[in-house]
Amino acid sequence: MGMERRIVIAGTGSGVGKTTLTIGIMAALQKRGLSVQGFKCGPDYIDPTYHTAVTGRPSRNLDSWMIGREGVKELFVRGSSGSDISIIEGVMGMFDGKDPLTDEGSTADIGRILGAPVILILNVASMARSVAAIVKGFQQFGQEDNIVGVIANRPGSEGHYKMVKQAIEQECGIPVLGYMPRDEGIEVPERHLGLVPSIERGELQPFFDRLADQAAAHVDLDQLLTVAVAPPVESRQVLFAGTSESSPKRVKIAVAKDAAFHFYYPENLELLKAGGAKCIFFSPLAGEEVPADADGLYIGGGFPEEFAERLSRDEKVKASFRSRIAEGLPTFAECGGFMYLTEQIVDTTGNSFSMVGIVPGKVIMQKKLAALGYREVTSNDNYLLAAGDQARGHEFHYSTFQAREGAEIPAAFQSQGRLGVSEEGYAKGNLVAGYTHLHFASNPGIVSNWIHACERYKRT
Repeated sequence: MGMERRIVIAGTGSGVGKTTLTIGIMAALQKRGLSVQGFKCGPDYIDPTYHTAVTGRPSRNLDSWMIGREGVKELFVRGSSGSDISIIEGVMGMFDGKDPLTDEGSTADIGRILGAPVILILNVASMARSVAAIVKGFQQFGQEDNIVGVIANRPGSEGHYKMVKQAIEQECGIPVLGYMPRDEGIEVPERHLGLVPSIERGELQPFFDRLADQAAAHVDLDQLLTVAVAPPVESRQVLFAGTSESSPKRVKIAVAKDAAFHFYYPENLELLKAGGAKCIFFSPLAGEEVPADADGLYIGGGFPEEFAERLSRDEKVKASFRSRIAEGLPTFAECGGFMYLTEQIVDTTGNSFSMVGIVPGKVIMQKKLAALGYREVTSNDNYLLAAGDQARGHEFHYSTFQAREGAEIPAAFQSQGRLGVSEEGYAKGNLVAGYTHLHFASNPGIVSNWIHACERYKRT
């Protein structure tokens, strides 16, 4: 049985430098000529965009709450196929998950499901021997976890790093693989809304190169490759059972993809393809109308507010969305896509920009996060999910929706989050739209229902 390499990069908390370290290690291994596959624990879309830019392979989210334990294994095995090493970036602190009483949905949970070795990252500024107590606490708390090494972030000096390394290695019995120095020149860009387009335009390449050099100089990559060795993950094909990339395509689903709309779980698109849809990509920002031969339409998340003025000026593109959706094109719009289909987007200074206008109401941008967290949705009955059917996903947005006075807003879902149940989204005819990003692997029925709706549309 051949061994393979995978490693979880876990932090003691948020803000300890997991992302810079992950990017640095990925970029340094990439420069050595290794094929690196990135994964991110939890529903984040920004870190996978970094990974993808650095490794050239689409990074994937692993979320045990959304897709279940078997789902995590299956998507990991599919995603890592053909790579030399998988690097799985954790979320928050190692044991932080869906609730404070269990490890469900945490980085530790993903590591256990995949039997993956874990490297613990901690910020050692202002501590010396005490750092060993923290590492020991993580070792004792997570006895089923395979913590194989530590990387120290932000030591004050080479001498400080050596003290920390000696203390941990003596007290905890695991190697300290290196550190990332304090480098004023490499603060991670603020996670702001314009970040993803700039990553995709290649503007962060100098930043990636610098992180690669830092990792190569200060982290023992040979030792990292050694501790990352683990037996292969065994998984059953369930989600993708009986499908192949070459299966005949029965319908075409147009997917809006550009700097304004780009948050898609790769698996959502792959499940559509496996189910018999051909995905055709087009760019509303570049003035492209909904493709004439589309039998369905997917408008994903992103930051339409960053491009509100450009989107509002293009009347022809907006008219193509309006007329095609009105004539019954089976459409799913999530978050940014939903915002684009409303009457207007109002920015934080009060300027308003006209949008497609098929959802009666407007979207008002806020200065701070309006919603963030996991959601379990129960359908109110629409073409995507029959009444009572459930799916899982998450919300992450800086805006709120305000219905036009007197307008009827038939909710798509009952959405259950931390704060209770609320009506969510808009469903009318063949349109389902809302703030929730759904993971299709949480209920593959979404895919077959959508493709059947596309077939019905095509016949008419």
